[in-house]
Amino acid sequence: MTKIQHSTGRFLTRLLTHSMLLCLLMAWGLGINQAAAAAPSEPQAQAEEKPRTLLEALDTRSFQDKGDAAQAIAESDAEQKTRWLQALLDGRLGKERRGERFYIITDDSGREWPIIDAITFEDAGTGTRRTVEAFKINNDLRTRIQGLLASLSLGAGDEASRLAAAGRLIGEVTADNADSVRAMRDDEKSQSVRGQLDVALALYDVQQGDIDALDTLRGNLDTRVRNTLTPIAAGDSELAAEAQSVLGGIESKRAWYDRAQTLFFGLSAGSILVLAAIGLAITFGVMGVINMAHGELIMIGAYTTWMIQQALPGQPGLALALAIPGGFLVAGAFGVVIERTVIRFLKGRPLETLLATFGLSLILQQLVRSVFSPLNRRVTSPDWLQGAWQINEALSLTLNRLAVLLFCLVVFAGLWALMRYTRLGLEVRAVTQNRAMARAMGVRATRVDMLTFGLGAGVAGLAGVALSQLTNVGPNLGQGYIVDSFLVVVFGGVGNLWGTLVAGMSLGVINQVLQPWVGAVLAKIIVLVGVILFIQKRPQGIFAPKGRTS
Repeated sequence: MTKIQHSTGRFLTRLLTHSMLLCLLMAWGLGINQAAAAAPSEPQAQAEEKPRTLLEALDTRSFQDKGDAAQAIAESDAEQKTRWLQALLDGRLGKERRGERFYIITDDSGREWPIIDAITFEDAGTGTRRTVEAFKINNDLRTRIQGLLASLSLGAGDEASRLAAAGRLIGEVTADNADSVRAMRDDEKSQSVRGQLDVALALYDVQQGDIDALDTLRGNLDTRVRNTLTPIAAGDSELAAEAQSVLGGIESKRAWYDRAQTLFFGLSAGSILVLAAIGLAITFGVMGVINMAHGELIMIGAYTTWMIQQALPGQPGLALALAIPGGFLVAGAFGVVIERTVIRFLKGRPLETLLATFGLSLILQQLVRSVFSPLNRRVTSPDWLQGAWQINEALSLTLNRLAVLLFCLVVFAGLWALMRYTRLGLEVRAVTQNRAMARAMGVRATRVDMLTFGLGAGVAGLAGVALSQLTNVGPNLGQGYIVDSFLVVVFGGVGNLWGTLVAGMSLGVINQVLQPWVGAVLAKIIVLVGVILFIQKRPQGIFAPKGRTS
């Protein structure tokens, strides 16, 4: 029994010893594996070491050295180089203040910044000004980095992105990147991109004294070309004389585009006058009514646009589409009510009609102030009406004014077709020419007056819809157009649609041409005096009405 117990004890001792040895071996092996997993492999370490070396070169106070480091990054084969340079340009590339890690700040608007590792682009938590120091750059370095980014963009992307990158290189070509830009220019297949690169290289060559490069810059409207040639042309060398000749041609070409832009602004201003006056021309021609509340009908159309936009938040395009018929119907309804309650009782008494409609204008203004407050309201334009159509460096057409001009022509065409091809139009023309004869032929002149006044008021509402896209909406919106509207109606010929169109566009262009010379107020005075002198010579306006009798 004792022998058996002794054998069992030795067996348990050996088993325990072997188990302990096995556990030690497993722990040792696990430690080796964890160390191997924690330590980067040799290729991975080498892959991170080269980007780190590139970034460490940026950690200097010398802007010249930073520029050289940025140049080295652009010329390297690092996959992260474009993002590094963009972050450096934005002031979001930096280094850990008490460490060796480099970070990209993704948002620097708050006290704590979300950051990512600049090499691996992995999330690194948050940082502050105390923990992360962003690399600083000056204007010269910023310009140099922009040129480097443009050069990198030329090597990849579609034609549109390469064209944009080539445009950014104009004025940014330096001795550091000139050779690479020439090489890219030779490899580029797109003619438009090559043309932009030719301009960028020619501008650099001119700065180096190459007089032949000026031929490439002749007629170029880019502002950077003009700004670069201006100091060169101030000298007295052969290069300066040739630069003066090129600069003179550029200025002459820009002057023509400036005239075209002035014409566009004049036509857009005239289109507002046409929209505001065309409804007045109809009512004034048919009924002989001097409606001083016409400006408030324009205001009602503008407020209708604002109310529809408030009912459809976040959908300015849909709101504007609904405001066009809405503004016409609401203002037209107001016009019908005014004609039925006031105007029809004052026919043949122009002075009383003028005073009554003037009182109505004050009532409508106060009504709007009481309901909507006297503060101006802003109508948000849809995205497709914001910005400008950039034709070239010297000519751009703002989209909202271009849309108003086209809208005016559409409204005019629709109104002309209504007056020309419908029974209502035929009756309106008959009443305008001879009211008594029209009545004798069975035309209900009272009904024609009501519909005509409602139609004119509805068109005024459309003018308010258009104005809401150009200016704020307020109780006094229409007051600035009532005098101009009467001026357009009288100048064009009472009741004549074509006369209203020609007069409105003409006055808009004349006023726009005079404003840069004499100022806005004096320009309006000159236009007013000119119209008065014209009416003295031709009282019936540009297009005389046909045989109208009251």
